[in-house]
Amino acid sequence: MSGLVRLLSILDIFTPTTPVWPSDALIEHMECAPSTGYRYIKAMHEAGFLTRVANGSYALGPRILALDRTHRVADPIYTTGTPVIRRLAHKTGCSALLCELFGDSVVCVQRQLNNENLENLFDRGQSRPLFAGASAKAILAWLPNHQLKSLFLKHREAIGHAALGRDWESFRNTLREIRAMGYAHTVSEFHVGIALIGAPLFNRQREVVGSLVLAASTRGLDKRAFAALAPEVVVASQAVTQALAEPHISDVLAARALG
Repeated sequence: MSGLVRLLSILDIFTPTTPVWPSDALIEHMECAPSTGYRYIKAMHEAGFLTRVANGSYALGPRILALDRTHRVADPIYTTGTPVIRRLAHKTGCSALLCELFGDSVVCVQRQLNNENLENLFDRGQSRPLFAGASAKAILAWLPNHQLKSLFLKHREAIGHAALGRDWESFRNTLREIRAMGYAHTVSEFHVGIALIGAPLFNRQREVVGSLVLAASTRGLDKRAFAALAPEVVVASQAVTQALAEPHISDVLAARALG
């Protein structure tokens, strides 16, 4: 693990259930010498990524808030997709989400809720596995073959458990079926009691970068009527994809891909 990766990995262990960590635990997580660990912690603190709390412990710092604001102002999926999901939620009476691919997971970047039962399930910044739920499958099914092969070798057990296929051929066939439909539809798959319809979002190079999702509680839901909303979701995702193809938006996405 490189020094930079060790440094940034500190941020990964802060969660809503463990928001404060002592310095020795941070150093143990980074698996480095104490002197190096303290130097990394000092650098993160001076940069505003960490803030000191009592007894030599640390929490996430104000720099995180500044970056979140920048993301909301400048992120192409957030800025182009927000008005689209607001219209979709208003038209359908369901909740709508924008999700973005992040490594081997999917992160919610924006939501428009019309159902209080979804309040704690789809929060901005919340991540979920890449193998469960329509928000993930709507991305997974459009990934290039070489990337899918790598994911299958790395997460074969999780893929099998998600009923996506116990071998490479069945996994690929399952994803082909989703692509043929143009969207993914799941019920109680990632969260019990939640139905989802997700369609992919593409950049100008037709690379899948996220998904647009319609969500509803299954309590009292007319499942047939909800499933019939799939064309609305596809049309909404195509509107965002078209906006992402604009030259100035594409430049932002290309810069992000290059790191």
